[in-house]
Amino acid sequence: MNKNSVDITNFFKKFPNSLNSEESKSRFDHIWRTDHELLCKGVIFPKKTEEVSEILKFCYENNQEVVVHGGLTNLVGGTKVNPDQLVISLEKMDKIHDIDNETRTICVEAGAILENVIDEVEKFNLFLPLNFGAKGSAQAGGIVSTNAGGLRVFRYGMTRNWVVGLEAVFPDGSIYSNLKTIIKDNAGIDLKHLFIGSEGVLGVVTKIVFRLVEMKNTRLTAILSINSYENVLKSLRFLDKNIGDSLTGFELMWKNTFDVMVGDDSPYKSPFNSVSKYVVFIEVLNNENYDSEYNRVLDVLVEMLNINFIDDSVIIDSQTEQSNFWKIREDVSILETKAPYNQHFDISIPQSKVQIFLDEILSDLEKNREIINVFPFGHIADGNIHLIIGKATDSLELTDKINTIVYGSLSSFNGSISGEHGVGVDKKHYLHYTRNSNEIELMKNIKSLIDKKNILNPSRIFN
Repeated sequence: MNKNSVDITNFFKKFPNSLNSEESKSRFDHIWRTDHELLCKGVIFPKKTEEVSEILKFCYENNQEVVVHGGLTNLVGGTKVNPDQLVISLEKMDKIHDIDNETRTICVEAGAILENVIDEVEKFNLFLPLNFGAKGSAQAGGIVSTNAGGLRVFRYGMTRNWVVGLEAVFPDGSIYSNLKTIIKDNAGIDLKHLFIGSEGVLGVVTKIVFRLVEMKNTRLTAILSINSYENVLKSLRFLDKNIGDSLTGFELMWKNTFDVMVGDDSPYKSPFNSVSKYVVFIEVLNNENYDSEYNRVLDVLVEMLNINFIDDSVIIDSQTEQSNFWKIREDVSILETKAPYNQHFDISIPQSKVQIFLDEILSDLEKNREIINVFPFGHIADGNIHLIIGKATDSLELTDKINTIVYGSLSSFNGSISGEHGVGVDKKHYLHYTRNSNEIELMKNIKSLIDKKNILNPSRIFN
């Protein structure tokens, strides 16, 4: 039987909540592009791991390609589907099973929304430090499968650092289950790491055990205006030295990006009358007394002002105001309105080389009159930079040209084509700028060993 030729009508009857190909058109493959109808063979909504196993076993036996959907917040085409493929959506598997105060762990199903998980653990005075703009829609399984990053990576690490146990279903329907709550387990190869960050090409993650830490009761936000990239890095080192582990966020926006985010067409307003070339958002989390911590941070900022590391600073007082000001950094939809036919980039570069890299690619990009604007921002403390590029057209030729300029420059800087969003379908042709041929071949060999028929999330990462 040829791949994807199987009639799944009868199989659908086992899952009453499933959608056929016509009904699936009311859905979409990306939460921010809901005007594109979903064209596929159908959508199945399993409610437990055993049902995922049954679905994959059927698909494997019948050579039916499968694409897994979660929160649909990806930015690399990871949830793109063609009409011959079947979709498994994990949104019905959203239970939060166990919070263990003794081991400080929580077990959740793959469809659990990150924000709901965070809210739940806070009831136990515990803390899961994963934090990014899409936390209100991103699901645990997708977060693990993409090894998601976010605003606190430089202090707390990527998602991988917080997974202690995992359950997943292999492409042939067999189940891998290791939901232990122990932190240290060096008994052979740690197989859960096969699934973390592999973008669903090796298996469908169904349950996760996250480790937790004590809740942080004091949160401060400060915004800094800085006149040079050298001083941005000096400020980071100074804050890290004088505030220590309490410094959990250090986010950078270039002036042109910040100006749009607080412009006349934006609901957000700047705390400054004017800003220098760079604007930095810092987050401080700990369990110290609020007033004493406020004064400590204030003293550090005054010292930074006196030694000319920063030009100006503001500490945001209330929790509500802090949340609003962080939206200046997180609400990229405003940038998209100013960048027609926008093209997104998520790249990593050694901190010291970021501005040099940016100057180099901007020089090349500015030679093309079809490029309207470039908005840089990112997690500078871990060298992860985002670019949103506005264009006069959406031609494939222009898209490829821009990709080649940005990604092609990364090799000489020892950078990565993906800092936190993965490779998906959209970036796979540029993987060689980041991984050598031996690495890519090894990835392919692992995929072919586990998914001999290449039915699960095919054409992601590589062909």
